[in-house]
Amino acid sequence: MMDATKYGVGYFPVSEKYNKWVNKDHIEKPPVWCSVDMRDGNQSLVIPMSLEEKLEYYKVLLDVGFKEIEVGFPAASETEYEFLRTLIDHNMIPDDVTVQVLTQCREHIIRKTFDACKGAPSAIIHFYNSVSVAQREQVFKKSKEEIKQIAIDGAKLVKRLAAEYEGNFRFEYSPESFTGTEPEYALEVCNAVLDVLEPSETNNVIINLPVTVEMSLPHVYASQVEYMCENLKYREFVTVSLHPHNDRGTGVADTELALLAGADRVEGTLFGNGERTGNVDIITLAMNMYSHGVDPKLDFSDMPHLVDEYEKCTRMHVYERAPYAGALVFAAFSGSHQDAIAKGMKYRNKNNLHRWSVPYIPIDPHDIGRTYDADVIRVNSQSGKGGIGYLLEQTYGYNLPAKMREHFSYLCKSISDRQHKELKTDEVLAIFEENYLNIKGEIEVTDFEFVRENEAVKIDITFMRDGEETELEAEGNGSLSAVNNALKAYTGKEYTLQVFTQHSMQGQGSKSVAASYIGLETHDGKMYWGAGTDTDVIKASTNALLSAFCNMTKEGDE
Repeated sequence: MMDATKYGVGYFPVSEKYNKWVNKDHIEKPPVWCSVDMRDGNQSLVIPMSLEEKLEYYKVLLDVGFKEIEVGFPAASETEYEFLRTLIDHNMIPDDVTVQVLTQCREHIIRKTFDACKGAPSAIIHFYNSVSVAQREQVFKKSKEEIKQIAIDGAKLVKRLAAEYEGNFRFEYSPESFTGTEPEYALEVCNAVLDVLEPSETNNVIINLPVTVEMSLPHVYASQVEYMCENLKYREFVTVSLHPHNDRGTGVADTELALLAGADRVEGTLFGNGERTGNVDIITLAMNMYSHGVDPKLDFSDMPHLVDEYEKCTRMHVYERAPYAGALVFAAFSGSHQDAIAKGMKYRNKNNLHRWSVPYIPIDPHDIGRTYDADVIRVNSQSGKGGIGYLLEQTYGYNLPAKMREHFSYLCKSISDRQHKELKTDEVLAIFEENYLNIKGEIEVTDFEFVRENEAVKIDITFMRDGEETELEAEGNGSLSAVNNALKAYTGKEYTLQVFTQHSMQGQGSKSVAASYIGLETHDGKMYWGAGTDTDVIKASTNALLSAFCNMTKEGDE
């Protein structure tokens, strides 16, 4: 049995007065984004990226639009050091991009970090030390004053070295394990660091409040952040940053609520890669803002490409249900969902809507490089007539009548069920063509000629069966009616032409292709369907009639 008594509250809530964020219902503007894929994300990989892979991934981050990128922990390994030097020595850092490096508050590590950053056009020196109760008591065995002094000494050293080294430097301090720290003590340490760094209009300092380990519900973290925002010294010259992990699975919620609470900046990774359960997923955060009408200032318009690059460089896999990016996140297999989506799309097109409101689909898949046919309407044994019909219409232009669409959907579902697999779009088309379209049965029409007399249409038509031609005459109230009556007379079969629809598929004028659909009903109420296409509308409807007739007689012969 599991024993929950060993767990208790390891976090520190703040006063209820720090809950003004509750009254806000959405994020009004994007934060400053900082990608930590190259550092936090990379160090969590089973096989860290090589120099070549890091360079390729770095270019991806630039293309997305990140202006701040934590490129590594240069004192940790030669690859980390060499990567940063490659960026600087080969002028690979754009003028509007700042690289960020991480260092512990230890002198030799800080010095090597500055060596790596020498000549950088713009760099953030991100230093940190752990301040939580657990770290103080169990790891460092130091008092609050001793831990605070480590942070102060680190601040003094980075400030001094920044004046000695060539480069343009900013400073960032993280009280690591902030979520396991008494808020008033975390504030005390941060303010002591700020007193050393002296933030000003020309010296903006970043105070980063990491959710090193998620320990509370998201609203607790939000109130902790609001407490810090309202009590930090030099607040107008301080950027309050967030660095949430995802141990409780609520990293996105932590971040969104903390942004409402006054934070200015977010550190995270694409697809949430990071230590343990990962960092906060910047893609989810940014796309959540986008879905509320806020431009995140990051470009995710080609999500499939990002997924490919991420999987190639990191050897990780993007989960199929990962928000926005997963292969199945827009997929609708359920018949009722497919029907609602199909009707929503038609409603949107008919009314020329700009605002997105299609049922079940929170954003337009086209916005992130996804397609309706491959990503939204998916066909398996759970699918319905609305979705399958919509897929056939949107992809190939066939707009089946409602009852035929239902018949076709049951056929597709049955095949999917028997084969225990999803049907791809081209397989759906193949099923339609094989079972309905321009079917060549034992009866063919080799020639016909129409004559209109008053309200009637007379036809002189030639049928061929088994190589033998038969010519006969018939009439009807229209061209198709005349062909149908001739077919009945020729075969002696009794049925009712119950459904006939027709539409133009493509092109203009003489090059336009007509698509016809016909449903024949027998005396026992069974319906048989056929479809036909041709540049001649009469031939198209004749093809549909013969296809439906073939299906009817084929079942009768079995």
